[in-house]
Amino acid sequence: MATLAAGAFIDAGEPLCLIGDSGTGRSHLLIGTGAAACEAGRRVRYVTCAALVNELAEAADDHVLSRTVARYGRLDLLCLDELGYVHLDPRGAELLFQVITEREERASVACASNASLGEWGATFSDPRLAAAVVDRLTFRALIIETGSDSYRLRTTRTNRARGRRESLQRQDVPGPDAQTSTSRDLAEGLR
Repeated sequence: MATLAAGAFIDAGEPLCLIGDSGTGRSHLLIGTGAAACEAGRRVRYVTCAALVNELAEAADDHVLSRTVARYGRLDLLCLDELGYVHLDPRGAELLFQVITEREERASVACASNASLGEWGATFSDPRLAAAVVDRLTFRALIIETGSDSYRLRTTRTNRARGRRESLQRQDVPGPDAQTSTSRDLAEGLR
């Protein structure tokens, strides 16, 4: 986390890819990296892939796509979350590619994906476009694999097990009447 917070990859205009299954901390790391960059005075934008594609499609429909792409190009860090969750239609994939190309080797893109790099072809309808996106987002990139062990699922299981233990312990604890009768029984036994 210290490497991400230091932001050397941002200064170098290099990408960051956070890849792992759901619940492994990708988005948490992405948001933390963006927050650290903001605290350091950098211009940062966090957006999900689907929201960015929708914004770009609306900008294209309103004939302001060039301005929107240029605005994304001026950021020091673009945090792109949930890449790979939603299949992009050809138009959306091409619009996203424009933003990525605008930033290539000049400004950092940090992305979080639940899909391995080899699976990104399923997100983009055109295999060549998918290959170009992977190429741009991985060239000189810091790639962190967060794994497949879901923190949320592990926490839920731990809490359930703890809850069961506490429930069993409550069943074993005698109530106030039982303590009184036990005390009486002990007193009787001492006589």
